[in-house]
Amino acid sequence: MFFVRILIISAFASLFSVVQAAGLTIEITKGSQTAVPIAIVPFGQAGSIGNVKLSDVVDSDLGGSGFFKTLAEEDMLTKPTEAQKINFKDWQVLGQDYMVIGQVIGNGNQYNIEFQLFNVNNGQLLMGYRFAAGANELRRAAHHISDLIYEKLTGRKGSFNTRIAYVTRSQNRQFMLQVADADGFNPRTIAESPEPIMAPAWSPDGSKIAYVSFHTKRSAIFVQTLATGQRENVSSYPGINGAPAFSPDGNRLAITLSKDGSPDVYVLNLANRALTRLTNGMSIETEPSWSPDGNNIVFTSDQGGKPQLYLISSAGGKASRLTFQGDYNARGRFSSDGKSLAMVTANGGDYRIAVMDMASRTVNVLSSGRLDESPSFSPNGSMVLFAAKSGPRSTLAVVSTDGAVQQKLAFESGDVREPAWAP
Repeated sequence: MFFVRILIISAFASLFSVVQAAGLTIEITKGSQTAVPIAIVPFGQAGSIGNVKLSDVVDSDLGGSGFFKTLAEEDMLTKPTEAQKINFKDWQVLGQDYMVIGQVIGNGNQYNIEFQLFNVNNGQLLMGYRFAAGANELRRAAHHISDLIYEKLTGRKGSFNTRIAYVTRSQNRQFMLQVADADGFNPRTIAESPEPIMAPAWSPDGSKIAYVSFHTKRSAIFVQTLATGQRENVSSYPGINGAPAFSPDGNRLAITLSKDGSPDVYVLNLANRALTRLTNGMSIETEPSWSPDGNNIVFTSDQGGKPQLYLISSAGGKASRLTFQGDYNARGRFSSDGKSLAMVTANGGDYRIAVMDMASRTVNVLSSGRLDESPSFSPNGSMVLFAAKSGPRSTLAVVSTDGAVQQKLAFESGDVREPAWAP
């Protein structure tokens, strides 16, 4: 049965060593041929700034996105930090379309940050911002700058100042659920257990994570508040308790239970623990995910003989089949606008990430691995985060929804699984 297979694979694949941010490597494996040249000039710094170089973070964000081609610092003819000191002809000679300058002034506790974005070809100031940040907020401030620049030049909101969750296992054989910045830095452990942890899912406001834990030797679903660490067991019925997914209003969870026989999809009201059963049959129904408007739930079922994606009203009713292409389509996840659906697809034994256009039902395969899994859209819907296994190790990978940009987030000290991008 494919649900049991998925459960076993997820548990086995989590037997990894701990992720260390210092060992993170972001590798662009495929960039856009139309990447825009942009120079992120090292920011001027005054006072005690610490070990965070904001311009390096911005450079890594924009360059790592694949949509921009950043200029290496050693290739810069000058490094101005004030607008009046810019000689735009120098930057035109270097083939740059845009450039960013900035300054950081701090005393070790509080920092004043300002930056400016210019069009190199005509010298026009496109954007200028000034804001304050605390000592522990410098990386987030840099990601915020990246988001502002990205939105200004692409017309689409950035997703650099966001978070991801993933599951790993430490060298002392503890399973860990971790949350980190979207670039893999600043990881912190949210939960750990000697038994498997899997299927992390974010609440719509990003304040909580639901996940499955086997710490009592049986599966149970927990909801944990990140700010306090308080967690609550919300489902521990006999049999399978799996695949939690928050509703868009945050008040309900779609989950998989086998307490009444074969695995089926239920909706759990978090306030009163009332259950509504959505599917009822001899087949396996699992991996539910809500549409952004909360009206529908996509899930995986083998009722047609092989795993495929189906859609059902969140109030119940008859399910309709969504996917017909290939031998295997599972783990459906909607984009924030509901126009696209990410999934794991397979035909001939290779499991890859694909995106379906909900209007035309056209499926576009984006990845090229042998065992790619757990797709999760970025908040702006432009990228898909997933786990990719190549050889003995697994990494996190990101691909743009048109397949033009691909990057890999490799952790030197271990492998990671089941990533989930925060809203």
